[in-house]
Amino acid sequence: MATRKPSERPEEESPPAPASQRPGPQGGVRETNRRERVKALSDAALELFLERGLDGVTIDDITQAAGVAKGTFYRYFEDKAALVDQLLEPVRRELLQGLVACGEALEAARDVEAMFEAYRAVAAIIAGAIVQHPGVVRLYLQECRGPAVGARVKLVEVARLISRYAVDITRKAHTHGLLRPIRPAVSGLAVVGAVERLLLAVLSEEEDVGNPLELPDALTTLVLDGLRLPRPGPPSGRRKLDGKPGRP
Repeated sequence: MATRKPSERPEEESPPAPASQRPGPQGGVRETNRRERVKALSDAALELFLERGLDGVTIDDITQAAGVAKGTFYRYFEDKAALVDQLLEPVRRELLQGLVACGEALEAARDVEAMFEAYRAVAAIIAGAIVQHPGVVRLYLQECRGPAVGARVKLVEVARLISRYAVDITRKAHTHGLLRPIRPAVSGLAVVGAVERLLLAVLSEEEDVGNPLELPDALTTLVLDGLRLPRPGPPSGRRKLDGKPGRP
């Protein structure tokens, strides 16, 4: 029987990974089961959140609706906030990427047509999110103005990011003299508020606004008609609310 020389050392073996970190082969049974359970929990939670609000839903409610044991929830999510964060991720990623791209486009814009295209690109992303993730967008709109506590924290964080980006891209549009001399914080936040209210009406079916895919052009035109700097010309003759001639 061969003996090992003192200078020889056996190769060190890494400790086995915890079961939760062993996803199994791609497309294997374990991975398929994991996806199905995560989807069941996510779908059940979203439906309950939309019906009762975030504060009105417990983890017990979610697991019962999903038809799984409560322990199963904690295999995939640390808490309710982590589940909300996962629901929000695709919408947050696409929207913030669109806002960054819009800001870059506005820095290069030198005319109204280029500005229109920059804003329209963001509006198209919003419309796409409505079509692909209507429930998540509606949840965001319902909850984003509430207190930043518990499961609502990530939603409020996104709302604050959107507001900052809106003010920033409005400031960039002002750089080349394309918008009226209104404070970017005023016009940017006003646009965000109006768009969010419109989208909530669409998703809640409060009003019939037609085809959601037509919203990008409608929103962009609405924003630019109200905010863009008027072209030089004679006074428009519009009258103020007191009946006296107003400034154009």
